[in-house]
Amino acid sequence: MKWVLIIVALLIGVGFIAYIWMAIQSQKEPDTLGLQQGLLRPCPDSPNCVCSEAFSQADKEHAIEPVQAGETTWERLKSRIIELGGVIKQDDGHYLHATFTSSLFHFVDDVELRLDSEQGLIQIRSASRVGRSDLGVNRKRVEQIVQ
Repeated sequence: MKWVLIIVALLIGVGFIAYIWMAIQSQKEPDTLGLQQGLLRPCPDSPNCVCSEAFSQADKEHAIEPVQAGETTWERLKSRIIELGGVIKQDDGHYLHATFTSSLFHFVDDVELRLDSEQGLIQIRSASRVGRSDLGVNRKRVEQIVQ
């Protein structure tokens, strides 16, 4: 019985250390941010990302609808990001990068917006920096931002 408790305690300790390591890794800004050939980057294979760019629409796991761009939409989206706890890192009026940090382990997620003036849309992408699953957090966040 004593050995079972020791093994369980070790497994819990290793799991906790792994979460702390992931939290530390998520503090590093990835080099995959920004526009690539004028578009938001595609989501990785992991399910912790959503994107509204046309190339993502065939992939139900990552697809999300873009936002119709009105005169004040960009400013309203910025206000909503801040209201939800996001920190805007870059905004040039056509591209915006914001971060959201989880309260428990301080995992960082990136939200990016791209103004597509030709189509009258604002494309949006939200992705976790580390891990595989986000339990739908990025999709929910985008839905909250665009409400």
